[in-house]
Amino acid sequence: MTLIKSISGIRGTIGGNVGDNLTPIDAVKFAAAYGVWIKQQRNKDNHKVVVGRDARISGKMIQNLVMNTLIGLGIDVVDIGLSTTPTVEVAVPMEQADGGIILTASHNPKQWNALKLLNAKGEFLDGVEGAKILEIAEGNTINFADVDNLGRITKNKAYIDLHIIEVLDLPLVTVKPIEEARFKVVVDGVNSSGGVAIPLLLERLGVDVIKLYCEPNGHFPHNPEPLKEHLTDLSEAVKKHHADFGIVVDPDVDRLAFMDENGDMFGEEYTLVACADYVLSKTPGNTVSNMSSTRALRDITEKHGGSYEASAVGEVNVVKLMKENNVVIGGEGNGGIIYPESHYGRDALVGVALFLSLLAERKMTVSELRKTYPNYFMSKKKIELTPDLDVDAILKTIEVRYQHEQLTTIDGVKIDFPESWVHLRKSNTEPIIRIYTEAKSQNEADALADKFIEEIVDIAKA
Repeated sequence: MTLIKSISGIRGTIGGNVGDNLTPIDAVKFAAAYGVWIKQQRNKDNHKVVVGRDARISGKMIQNLVMNTLIGLGIDVVDIGLSTTPTVEVAVPMEQADGGIILTASHNPKQWNALKLLNAKGEFLDGVEGAKILEIAEGNTINFADVDNLGRITKNKAYIDLHIIEVLDLPLVTVKPIEEARFKVVVDGVNSSGGVAIPLLLERLGVDVIKLYCEPNGHFPHNPEPLKEHLTDLSEAVKKHHADFGIVVDPDVDRLAFMDENGDMFGEEYTLVACADYVLSKTPGNTVSNMSSTRALRDITEKHGGSYEASAVGEVNVVKLMKENNVVIGGEGNGGIIYPESHYGRDALVGVALFLSLLAERKMTVSELRKTYPNYFMSKKKIELTPDLDVDAILKTIEVRYQHEQLTTIDGVKIDFPESWVHLRKSNTEPIIRIYTEAKSQNEADALADKFIEEIVDIAKA
């Protein structure tokens, strides 16, 4: 059982001991710290926070704890209920709220949940803000409101619909050509809120939708991370129904992956590549992704006359660099599309709409589209951390060993070789070291990852 405190929020497993897991007491503690921080940002009489959740089994419990803690601090709460991460992000500025909380552990299994924290712009907190909330949580500075000054909870269940309207109103989303294309699509909603939001969006676009695992009951039918090995049922359904393609999202709908008409993965890394190709063809400019994302985005960006830069891993880091570079589209290679024309957050609904617009324009199959992009292969592996493992020392040893290669050390260690790269870093959300590699073939990418796993193990034993 685990409790992880980071700039990504407060994430942990349900049950167990206080301080070691995401227990009710821990949920209250960190919600209270966030509420204190919210009140510190603006000196006014009334503060407001938007709260939503994915369909996890623990979601209602954690949401009620969080909302009642906030009203205990005198903060008004807008309860948007079952929702998606990007929907909460969109709702915060629409409500003119002071912040937002999403109760979701993203791609983690069902025993996990988390408080993901937003500022008044509906964007994730940065490292300084996150550190301040952790400091408040560990101190004795939380002062609750008296009985005459408690906050109030109001419910608004319209925000998924409002979010869809916002997506359909984007200038590059070509509703009529999509309707005329008469696509047939299978959607795997992993029995969470994506099973509600994505079909609703597709139906508004005239798409024939076949639902797979779209009952939002929190019982994930497979590992919720949208990777090839977890999606055999989607592959079979695409082939069985002769669909044009398949769509899969993670439980909170900020990651998006496609499957082609043959039941083969389009490639999670290529979600951003395809959406960027479409956006850059209409609005030339620059792009940003994180250091663990494919080189194909750089290639496509340069093809359209723009420049590409890589940030440290983490949505807040990607967004910061996007703003600095006045980027037209960016995101993360895990299927996260960040389109500033909409908002600065990963959004699978925006990604679906842009991808459909691209397909309607190009008039080609998904497999044909994939062949138009540079072919890179990635390996994504990990090593479980043990308490005695000194990760920083291990990474420093790797850095010294490869000092004559092209190194980037803003987030772990990334080594760029002429035809490949490897990125080694400690995860913000799980007790693991991630080993990501990319090369010109799958065998080369896997071999490179295995080589560095062996090196890490040898260094740890030394």
